[in-house]
Amino acid sequence: MNNGRLLTASMIMSFAVSENIMTTTSKPDQLLLCFRPTDTQKGISRATVRKLAEYLGFTGEAQVIHYAVCKLAKEVLPSYGADDGELTPKQLAAIRKAIPQCRAKSVKSSLF
Repeated sequence: MNNGRLLTASMIMSFAVSENIMTTTSKPDQLLLCFRPTDTQKGISRATVRKLAEYLGFTGEAQVIHYAVCKLAKEVLPSYGADDGELTPKQLAAIRKAIPQCRAKSVKSSLF
């Protein structure tokens, strides 16, 4: 194509545009996973991931990893947003004012 000459950046760009090989999409996020030689509490071997993929009927190891991390996220992360912290004295006073204050009764006396 270029008779042994080096391609300049502008030549590469013009070729890429003319051949329509440039894309505007970005690469997906990727993560390198290093398997452990043996299974431990905090690591897993590739052999076990392969067995899981086969057992679960998944087509690849990546599906096993996504499934496991998704399941862990549902187990560990809260499904609701954090609250604003403790109530202020003003908020507590408003709640106490809204709730009728009466003498404490035992459970037995309130049932009969």
